Amino acid sequence: MAAARDVVTVSGADARRYLHSQVSQDVQSLDSGESRWTFVLAPNGKVDALARIRCIDDERFELDTDPGFGDALAARLLRFKIRVAVDVAQATAVVGDDLVGWWGTTAPVSEDPADRVAAGWPAMGSEIVPGDTIPAETGITSVAVNFTKGCYPGQELVERMDSRGAAAPRSLRILDVGAGAAAGDDIVDPASGDVVGTLTTVAGQRALGYVRRGSAVGEPVGPPSSS
Repeated sequence: MAAARDVVTVSGADARRYLHSQVSQDVQSLDSGESRWTFVLAPNGKVDALARIRCIDDERFELDTDPGFGDALAARLLRFKIRVAVDVAQATAVVGDDLVGWWGTTAPVSEDPADRVAAGWPAMGSEIVPGDTIPAETGITSVAVNFTKGCYPGQELVERMDSRGAAAPRSLRILDVGAGAAAGDDIVDPASGDVVGTLTTVAGQRALGYVRRGSAVGEPVGPPSSS
């Protein structure tokens, strides 16, 4: 079922060039109808938004993000708009199933939290807190970052961690949880009894949560196995 999303439209003669300079994904090579996931970052490298960018035509692009975060995404894209022919508009819409899904798959994005947890995909407001989360923690840089595209706000932190092979202080994991577990609960290492993280989304007996570096608790998020 198609999901309701906040959609920000960026249009104008300079739309492609401007977006390419502002997001972590390669926009210059997007063909009409093609979509990709991207981070929109603050200059310090923290995530302002996770969005899916779609090329409508050479002068019109749509970025869809989780409900409730469209206004902030639009404001962020307007922040650095200086002397460029670009218009930015925000609306809420039902996004079609023809866009790229989680992990670059063709399966549509689902509104069911259980599906998202099973896929190991972060959401705005739970796994991604604007101004606090860094891309490397989320585990999705393989599909949301182009490491050869050139400069954009926040690039320095992303590139530095990648080039050095630096592990983030914490990482997103898929976990098994007991009845009554809730977002915000501690994640406890059953072997040591130490608190190693915090749950962010719970759906039945499966959950997402951030686990500190050095702990083996949980399953790291990542693209579906091709096997």
